[in-house]
Amino acid sequence: MGIQDKFEEILKTQKEVLKKVAELVGESFEELKKKALEEKKSVEELIEEIVEEVIKTEKEEKKMGMPLLGDKFPHIEVQTTHGPMTLPEDLKGKWTVLFSHPADFTPVCTTEFVSFQKHKKEFDELNTQLIGLSIDQVFSHIKWVEWIKEKLDVEIEFPIISATDTLAMELGMVHPKKGTNTVRAVFIIDPEGVVRTILYYPQEIGRNIPEILRAVKALQVSDAEGVATPANWPENELIGDKVIIPPATDCETAKKRVKEYTCFDWWFCYKEL
Repeated sequence: MGIQDKFEEILKTQKEVLKKVAELVGESFEELKKKALEEKKSVEELIEEIVEEVIKTEKEEKKMGMPLLGDKFPHIEVQTTHGPMTLPEDLKGKWTVLFSHPADFTPVCTTEFVSFQKHKKEFDELNTQLIGLSIDQVFSHIKWVEWIKEKLDVEIEFPIISATDTLAMELGMVHPKKGTNTVRAVFIIDPEGVVRTILYYPQEIGRNIPEILRAVKALQVSDAEGVATPANWPENELIGDKVIIPPATDCETAKKRVKEYTCFDWWFCYKEL
């Protein structure tokens, strides 16, 4: 296949890739030929390598689209039952619990929304905004909220996002083997827009809302005090509601640590909050 045919083939199948190839190469065809000669390759081989590298990079970028712990939550503009929102910008200065649900008008999701609303005052006291999300349209969200108010006498006061399939995929909220609906995902996002906790539940298991509330409290305590919280905090079987001091990282600090705090050993010390 000649070079012209190669370019035409790429143009037909990989238009966006070709654009990136052109940007990546950033040199004239004559310079490309010179580079191929220096590397003892044909121009076709060099172009194929560049195309493969660009495609590989694109795939890796798509895989990395889902935010991970410590990542900034991606910028998204969405429509909600409370009007348009821009995340995480609109929530700067507040903690956020963003949770997705498989579908409106489903029993498990209904129990979750009622429970989130019942605990909303506690989240408010922690400066934490609740936001729901599914790929149902806004009018479906509105009608479902009305149904919950009419039938269950609970008024849902937090916004619900109407997400596109693409957005849900990018956030890792759609798992192919679990159908086309969003899974029960939870993102806890701090006031700077950083993802601090991610939880996933299958469609058949409802979430434990007090545990999500506990996680927000624990994160806030950890940030404020520079400590860690034990299992089941604040009702841990070993140290109750006390908090754990980060382990010493040098011998001198290790010796001091047991004199400064209550310890099982120098690497396991704790204190009153």
